[in-house]
Amino acid sequence: MLKLQAVHVRHPSSGNPAAGWALNDVSLQVEEGEQVALIGPSGAGKTTLLHTLACAYKPEQGDYQLSGQQPWALSHHDRHLLRRSLFLAPQTPPLPPRQRVVTAVLAGSLPAWSLARAVRNLIKPVDPAAAWEALGRFQLQHKLYSRVDRLSGGERQRCGLARLILSDARLLLVDEPLSALDPTLALQTLRSLQEEAGARKASLICSLHQVELARAHFPRIIGLRDGKIMFDTHKVTDEMIAALYRNAATDGGSKTPAAELPDETCAIDESRCF
Repeated sequence: MLKLQAVHVRHPSSGNPAAGWALNDVSLQVEEGEQVALIGPSGAGKTTLLHTLACAYKPEQGDYQLSGQQPWALSHHDRHLLRRSLFLAPQTPPLPPRQRVVTAVLAGSLPAWSLARAVRNLIKPVDPAAAWEALGRFQLQHKLYSRVDRLSGGERQRCGLARLILSDARLLLVDEPLSALDPTLALQTLRSLQEEAGARKASLICSLHQVELARAHFPRIIGLRDGKIMFDTHKVTDEMIAALYRNAATDGGSKTPAAELPDETCAIDESRCF
């Protein structure tokens, strides 16, 4: 479904060609229906990789193919149409603060709506039952008519994931969906994501700081560090994990880190993050 070949991406916010690569010679291939976890220390390049896959960052070197097409060889209009096949869920979803949760969740269906239907939804939710059901997948249906700015951090994350349920995407890119959740809710949320991906035969690529959850629930794990893939395997050993995170807190001071995009910052070429 997607293929990166020797891709190099420089962090867009650096503004400095000498700042180093955020992704350095990254090659990987993900087939339809695969479920992949991205792990690695902070600043490893996980968020940058997800935004690159979402066609938000244009590689300076290398090749990216999505569904048999090269997104950056397409016109802006055709690339936008191609993005309908993917959904990017940032760690901090860009939800309008004064909007009701029901309206925010239903926005997951926007690419399939006409302009008239989208406008009507802003005035009055067109399908509150669908939003309620999607929120129920993440134990959040009681917040259906709450304002977004009154949600906790974990509730905002789950509200963003409920949007994913209402999308028709076949590539699901999810960035740290469990960071603000307690262990029980994190496990329930992860199961809901994986069940949804399995039901629609979609590819799921999920970045996680919870290494043990990644090892226990994902058949394939990619370890990133300093913008490079350290391993891509179906069996991760304790030694591989130890090497991936060894001295991660101190290495950044001796060289230019592979910086990540701040959660609240918009992508350079707007990706499908609802």
